[in-house]
Amino acid sequence: MQTFILTHWLDILTTLLGLAYILLEYKASIWLWAVGFAMQALGIALYYSKGLYADCCMEVYYICMTIYGFITWKFTKVGKVRQTELPVTHFKRSLILPWTLGTLALWAGIWWLLVTYTNSNVPITDSFTTALSFVGIWALARKYLEQWLIWIVVDVTTCILYFYKDIPFKASLYALYVIIAIFGYRKWSRMMHKKA
Repeated sequence: MQTFILTHWLDILTTLLGLAYILLEYKASIWLWAVGFAMQALGIALYYSKGLYADCCMEVYYICMTIYGFITWKFTKVGKVRQTELPVTHFKRSLILPWTLGTLALWAGIWWLLVTYTNSNVPITDSFTTALSFVGIWALARKYLEQWLIWIVVDVTTCILYFYKDIPFKASLYALYVIIAIFGYRKWSRMMHKKA
């Protein structure tokens, strides 16, 4: 047991932080950004050690988006009025096509980089979850309701990938993320309609 824990300590720790993160996200608590920062910093080491290079680089992007998300949630102005919190809104229709095309281009680019410059044995999946996560974290930072739908796709795929790559705790966490994302979508939808 001790050997197992020593082997998987980083997986266990980032999983615990990830659980706190998703629960704070579900509650739309600004504290999710602080927990996310710690989780992402440790995630860099975890993913690099498992050869998930795109996920490793994704954590660097997540750290940047964590700072952006905190600032956006904390200091948002709507018009000339300062809000006490960023309201939940819909993903703007005008952004769907550009973000879709950008995600597909990013997926192809990351896939090519992984095939060309790494020994990754899961370049298609690793690049897919990474590319789609770029949109997901940005949509979360903007507090768009549809970010939950993006995360459901990412979480299902990531769960399968992490079990395959022998990261069992994080894989289980992503399975839980799918369930929480479904309930999170419903909760945020109610929050949005309550404020409307």
